[in-house]
Amino acid sequence: MTDFTIYPAIDIRGGKCVRLLQGDYDKETVYGDSPFAMASSFEKKGAKWIHMVDLDGAKKGEPVNHTEVLRAASELDASVQVGGGIRTPQDVKTYLEAGVSRVILGSSAISDPGFVKEMLNEYGGARIAIGIDARDGYVATHGWLQTSEVKAEELGAELAAQGAETFIMTDISRDGMMSGPNVEAIANLGQATGKQVIASGGVSSMGDLKELISRKNDGIAGAIIGKALYTDKIRLEDAVREVRG
Repeated sequence: MTDFTIYPAIDIRGGKCVRLLQGDYDKETVYGDSPFAMASSFEKKGAKWIHMVDLDGAKKGEPVNHTEVLRAASELDASVQVGGGIRTPQDVKTYLEAGVSRVILGSSAISDPGFVKEMLNEYGGARIAIGIDARDGYVATHGWLQTSEVKAEELGAELAAQGAETFIMTDISRDGMMSGPNVEAIANLGQATGKQVIASGGVSSMGDLKELISRKNDGIAGAIIGKALYTDKIRLEDAVREVRG
């Protein structure tokens, strides 16, 4: 049975800490001017990992808000994983050499599989996570603007065979909706890959968290929590305690 980790989420746009509704850039709420200050507060509440996403980077196709990410990685004791706009070997190298613990590759898993394979070979599955964003079971790419014809489980199994150890599964229909995660889809990916899957999108209550924890045997190894923390639906201290308990 695998350990379960809480990943408080910080989405960065225009240098600020924001949340989008279902990835829609026109439906944004700003929750803080300093992503670093937010990350620091999460660490103080017991987070061992921080999940950071460069939203501008995801849209542009190259890192934009990397200074905030690098500051958190270098100044905090918590481990940092980052995604958004990471498309080249140099992007990956810059983040990992600056102290980021894990880089998330998303759209490139579909658009540039050779790059993903190369990064897995070079850095190993512990440092390269695969972000699979799915809509109705199919992989969505490019900031969720496009849906591919590739099934999430097929892509996961293929990448696991190439050395991927960690997957982050987002069900776009649930993201920011506070409607609960798609537990079956996440567990299915865990079963299809035999690797650890971090749940993302829709975790809105301690009940959701307990349900995910109860499926650790299916490979569910963690939960990214965003909006629920910012709206006080979940207290991070309670979530951390639940996992440790």
